Amino acid sequence: MPHRFVLIAAAAALTGTVALAQSELIDGQVTKIDESAGKITIKHGPLKKFDMDEGMTMVFRAADPAMLKAVKAGDKVKFVPERVNGQFTVTRIEKAK
Repeated sequence: MPHRFVLIAAAAALTGTVALAQSELIDGQVTKIDESAGKITIKHGPLKKFDMDEGMTMVFRAADPAMLKAVKAGDKVKFVPERVNGQFTVTRIEKAK
């Protein structure tokens, strides 16, 4: 039985890694940053994982306030949006190349 637990734990760990690797980077452009509120406004294309089939401009909470210092209004970016505690949140962002 102990081996069975190890296999289940290994499968769970691998599944988590695969899920993280599949986080889709979305193309967008930063239109506004509000560091005091911890928010960033991004114009982006469709967000299929949230059933949003049209591009739009949205305000997101930043998962890490340091993200807001890494980009500025006008920057083209790639980002990962998630729903955290019911709020749209950017969990990863990088300048587009």
